[in-house]
Amino acid sequence: MGQEQKPGRRLVLGAAVLGAAGAATVGTGGSALADGKSGGRGKDGPGGKLPVPAVVAHRGASGYRPEHTFGSYQLALDMGADVIEQDLVPTKDGHLVCRHENDITATTDVAAHPEFAGRKTTKTVDGKPLTGWFTEDFTLAELNTLRAKERIPQTRPHNTLYDGRWQVPAFEDVLKWAEQQGRKRGRPVWLHIETKHPSYFRKLGLELEPRLAKLLRKYGRHRAHSPNFVQSFEPSSIQRLKKLVDCPGVCLLDAPGSRPWDFVEAGDPRTVADLVKPEGLKWMARFADGIGPVVDLVIPKNPDGSLGEPTTLVRDAHAENLVLHPYTMRNENSFLPLDFRKGDDPNAYGDAFGAFRAYFSTGIDGIFTDNPDTGKLAAADFDKG
Repeated sequence: MGQEQKPGRRLVLGAAVLGAAGAATVGTGGSALADGKSGGRGKDGPGGKLPVPAVVAHRGASGYRPEHTFGSYQLALDMGADVIEQDLVPTKDGHLVCRHENDITATTDVAAHPEFAGRKTTKTVDGKPLTGWFTEDFTLAELNTLRAKERIPQTRPHNTLYDGRWQVPAFEDVLKWAEQQGRKRGRPVWLHIETKHPSYFRKLGLELEPRLAKLLRKYGRHRAHSPNFVQSFEPSSIQRLKKLVDCPGVCLLDAPGSRPWDFVEAGDPRTVADLVKPEGLKWMARFADGIGPVVDLVIPKNPDGSLGEPTTLVRDAHAENLVLHPYTMRNENSFLPLDFRKGDDPNAYGDAFGAFRAYFSTGIDGIFTDNPDTGKLAAADFDKG
């Protein structure tokens, strides 16, 4: 890597100011001020302040518990995660539940339920054929008979200890949990809420955006001051949500050559590589308050898998008042850049602290991680340095 340029210590006001002022304002010294109109950090809103860099618990503390379970969410909160992520998919009867994918084959014990053997099927989701069991073929009551399990047991065998311990959480129950935990702790619990495959579900009559907006309104999390983000890999989903709620929206961005699925369906030829150019960022800033790029868009990897030189994405996005929360940092060697791996065991931990430091040094506003305790320690080290 080239010489690290560490930004000054920064604090970003949460959705209160993100919604009102557009996003964090980037000063000439690299400081992100909460409110460009105030000439300082602005006023605290109900959502409170998020530190920079913020640590976003990716599907909860999924490095230690099966993802998207209350065990994963609670552990992330107990570890001090600044924000906790939920991915939303619908049930047959229109409830939103927390799964990374609507295909629940790898994350539940559905295959062990003979009463659901006939539900196994093949579907095409966003152009990819998948065979398994899908949330949209189950009612919420039926899903509640299943239990969650570890998605990658070969990589995280210790997590299999918790297989069968928790159900698939309904998103409304997560909102109730966040409300309860917020009262207990005396501060709001921040959430990062993703709509998964929104175009696919819209065609099935299971639109995600109005269902999400209804729940956010029910629990008072729809305002610009609310302690949550809404996010999607489909920009049109953020555009739809912007008309329904005032909380800040984040456009997720995959590999440079990929295209958002709503672009594919609409015949929009733009790729992610186009969206991370200044003109693409300017377009997203019309309706979004931030971006969630894959980490390779911030620092590309060399052909051997080691980190290369940072791109101008952080600078360019901040110029459009967009907050950056890249994804995903994990502690295992198999997920780390080559120059931060230790030993030959792909499942052993590498130099995750070094990798966090490299990404934080680019000036990002936060990062998604499966290991929020590691992320919090790394952020504290970075802040001291």
